[in-house]
Amino acid sequence: MNLSVQLAPKHKKGLRLANPVMTASGTFGWGTEYEYPFDIQRLGAIVCKGTTLKPREGNPQPRIAETPCGVLNSIGLQNIGVETVLKEKAPVWAGWRVPVLVNIVGETVEEYARLASMLDGVAGISGLEVNIGCPNIEAGGDDFGTRPESAAEVTAAVKAATSLPVMVKLTPNTGDIAGVARAVAAGGADAISLINTPRGMVIDIAKRKPLLGNKHGGLSGPAIRPIALYLVYKVAGAVEIPVVGIGGITSSSDALQFIMAGASAFQMGTANFTNPSAPLEVLEGIEEFMKKGGITDINELIGAGRG
Repeated sequence: MNLSVQLAPKHKKGLRLANPVMTASGTFGWGTEYEYPFDIQRLGAIVCKGTTLKPREGNPQPRIAETPCGVLNSIGLQNIGVETVLKEKAPVWAGWRVPVLVNIVGETVEEYARLASMLDGVAGISGLEVNIGCPNIEAGGDDFGTRPESAAEVTAAVKAATSLPVMVKLTPNTGDIAGVARAVAAGGADAISLINTPRGMVIDIAKRKPLLGNKHGGLSGPAIRPIALYLVYKVAGAVEIPVVGIGGITSSSDALQFIMAGASAFQMGTANFTNPSAPLEVLEGIEEFMKKGGITDINELIGAGRG
């Protein structure tokens, strides 16, 4: 049975995963935190926490709020900074079989390019995930990912600064996600991941103010899965590069829907908080589905549900 997928078929190095199960940025730490619940080397890939040029303390507390079938988070990109990642995390990853992608976040196009350059050629780093759903200071606070032009500019700058495979992570907070997807593909992206969290908020009625310290946050979990599935379906039909689905996946059935919608792989996020072994259970569920159906290659299922 073949479970391997290629996420960068047009890249000279490629990015082949042993299976399509990935972990989502911000939900799996640096990977080291999950070494004991299960064998993380069985995963297809790990995407680490969002990494910035300088360490960040993150947003004020509280940062998490439970919602029906989901979670609002407003972490604010708390992270140790790229220099510490290079010094402390990459050497650990270099000894792993599972590939690690570094999720990078910049406030300017130049910051994205600098991050890409610093991470280039480092042992233990197999690729980059470019998060373009973050504040763009140069554009007055808009996200880079809300407009095709700015999304393409970031993508091209990162591609020019690195020899690593580049996957661009899209935000749903745009009215033209297919246009943004086509723009990043034209800018040289090797793959696209989606979706990042939609914006949401909760009001504390006793205190009569927003519950989260940053007032609003990103909604994740099963509540967003139908939206994410639709957008993956839409983007997969708009580009000719691999797509990675993200959004509320908790079971093998959920994951297979994303694959059949056109995703070559998928990332699991919020599920890791409630069940640290969820990624492995989903992998085993996919294997069982394929055995029962007499399917010998996972690639036979990619896009099989597009109709």
